[in-house]
Amino acid sequence: MILYPAIDLKDGQCVRLLHGDMDKATVFGDDPAAQAAKFEAAGCEWVHLVDLNGAFAGEPVNGAAVEAILNRITVPAQLGGGIRDMATIGTWIEKGLSRVILGTVAVENPDLVREAAREFPGKVAVGIDARNGKVATKGWATETDVMVTDLAKSFEDAGVSAIIYTDIMRDGAMQGPNFDATEALARAVTIPVIASGGVSSLPDLIKLRDTGVIAGAISGRAIYDGVLDLGAALKALKA
Repeated sequence: MILYPAIDLKDGQCVRLLHGDMDKATVFGDDPAAQAAKFEAAGCEWVHLVDLNGAFAGEPVNGAAVEAILNRITVPAQLGGGIRDMATIGTWIEKGLSRVILGTVAVENPDLVREAAREFPGKVAVGIDARNGKVATKGWATETDVMVTDLAKSFEDAGVSAIIYTDIMRDGAMQGPNFDATEALARAVTIPVIASGGVSSLPDLIKLRDTGVIAGAISGRAIYDGVLDLGAALKALKA
């Protein structure tokens, strides 16, 4: 199971939100590229990036910060937030992004996800953000009646490389992920599932790994707070 350290970008800074609330942002640094380099130096195989402003605006906002990160690291990076058309997807992949994460558009325009997955094989993931089992979009500000598993299953034949599943109520709260829902989703689809939201300790990671069906886990606040020792976590997951 791959551990993806998270860099959430708001106004060019590294932040973490509580329950996805932009007004509850904790700033962890003003040099995202340096933070990404630290993650790479620690042995991380991937870096997970989120353009928080972009998720609300519907278009990239922290592009300069993302480009600085891509120019600084050699490990692959994935990015979500405000990526809602083919032109933006193509531009990011040209600039060296290894995987784009499509969230809102996966609900509103699923044909775009399919087109992108065909055009850029292995480089398109779907981000499914959920509150009480239902999908939320537009930076988690809009709740839908779409069920998580139904949305995930609809992309089974699309060539999507991964599903990033976030339980909004766990995100940034340091209370552990929603193990049951994440495992159930991973068992319901053949697409690799990456757990996100509340992953805050080594036992969390081990429990996710030991399901045998979860491909990765994203953690942010716990790493920045020092609650999760990145080096120890990477070592444990390789054991």
